Amino acid sequence: MSWPLSANLSMLFTSVPVLERIEAATQAGFGGVEIQFPYTTPATQLHNALQRARMPLVLFNLPAGDLLDGGAGLACVPGREQEFARALDQALAYAAIARPQRVNVLPGRLVDGLSRETALSTLHSNLAVAADAFASVGVEVVCEAINRIDMPGFLLATGEELAQMIERVGHPNLTAQLDFYHMQRMGESLPQVIERLQGLIGHVQFADSPARGAPGSGVINFAEAFAVLDRSGYTGWIGAEYRSAAQAPDDLLWLGEWLQAGYIKPPDRNE
Repeated sequence: MSWPLSANLSMLFTSVPVLERIEAATQAGFGGVEIQFPYTTPATQLHNALQRARMPLVLFNLPAGDLLDGGAGLACVPGREQEFARALDQALAYAAIARPQRVNVLPGRLVDGLSRETALSTLHSNLAVAADAFASVGVEVVCEAINRIDMPGFLLATGEELAQMIERVGHPNLTAQLDFYHMQRMGESLPQVIERLQGLIGHVQFADSPARGAPGSGVINFAEAFAVLDRSGYTGWIGAEYRSAAQAPDDLLWLGEWLQAGYIKPPDRNE
């Protein structure tokens, strides 16, 4: 089995402005794009640039409050439900124009002194609200586990924790976003995580570990992981989300190798 390939424009092709990265991804051979937080780019401009390139917008993140500044974020913090609702409204308005296939809700960090169960219960409620809201406009919702080395205190950091939350919410419009890099950094077995999440995965992202570089720069056995992903029946996108500030020529060597190996599909500009 092979999968369509998306480029995360927040981390790739960063030597040019974000709208120009769409064309760069097109020329490099990606079939779609994703953006972590697109909100500083007017949605109409992003949509028009995607239309010109005939590139689908695979995914972006719900606004996450102070998460990237070291805070707890919004989704798992009791008392921040109104802030989460405003973030949800912002994402819905942006999605109405930019038309993503899915939106990622980042769980956030466990607040000091707060019980884990209280945080999980808050996340559960917010995920259910988001899944309902986006179901009404035909956009899928995913939730991601992030390693606690890069983000200490992150509420969901393992495959098991992620699977339990997806199962706990039990919403037909909520699935897991599986990031190979984050699982590897947590010391997880990628084959075991994929098997645990079988039938629950809505999106896959990757970077090599431990430096979050291009495939081949670290220790991840992608051939092994893809073999298990194939057996799991996953048919969605796989997204390149690795650090490539200089965009060195050899940073994309893996793309041709994966195409030849049959891991990825050639771009379909009619999607």
